[in-house]
Amino acid sequence: MSDNFALIDPTAKLGAACSIAAFAVIKAGVTLADRVTVDHHAVIGGLPQDLHFDSATDSGVIIGEGTVIREGVTINRATKPGGNTVVGANCFLMANSHLGHDVQLGDHVILANGVLLGGHIIVEDHCFLGGAAVFHQYIRVGEGAIISGGSRMAHDVPPFALASDYSRIRGLNLIGMKRRGFSQEEISDVKACYKAVYFQPGDPARKAKAALDSGLFKTSRGEHFLRFFESGKRGFIRSDNERG
Repeated sequence: MSDNFALIDPTAKLGAACSIAAFAVIKAGVTLADRVTVDHHAVIGGLPQDLHFDSATDSGVIIGEGTVIREGVTINRATKPGGNTVVGANCFLMANSHLGHDVQLGDHVILANGVLLGGHIIVEDHCFLGGAAVFHQYIRVGEGAIISGGSRMAHDVPPFALASDYSRIRGLNLIGMKRRGFSQEEISDVKACYKAVYFQPGDPARKAKAALDSGLFKTSRGEHFLRFFESGKRGFIRSDNERG
């Protein structure tokens, strides 16, 4: 269903039972899966905000099924030929949030009002990004992380983290893990891995590698936390608990 005042490019692909509100804009190269909602004044598939981008580039945006895109949201298309900015299934993008070019959102991701994501950011499944939080290009936000409103993230945020202020980790999203049905063994394992990385002095990536090499983790959740530190371009958020 689309309102008569929505602007939908004839080459855009819309799945079944999509709802497009008045004054929403769906541009060329956009694919919406089933049951996607796009609210008033949202713009999906706009040009990347990149001074070197060639507008003739064939790129697009893919939105997963059941995702809700509220008023004034902007999602830029990818910069590389054949590339896509991707939003997973059952995400909720609140009013005036922005996804820069080549962003990749997992499933069940929530962006509160006014969240700003720079280009090439990866946000894994089940993350919550608080209102007006801003994120530097190329960073990664690990699975199940929660970011406080008004935060500024310039470095990678590991899975299951609670982060705030300027790239600081404040602990673990224990409530989120419990709500998702993590076992007590899994939660305890993630806690142990977190302490190994963030309660000792030194580089987080080096400490995570040492924990992996020693076989510290006992479950796949702990291993996932530690392996997050094996890659990335921006370094990792730090903790006030680090000593030394």
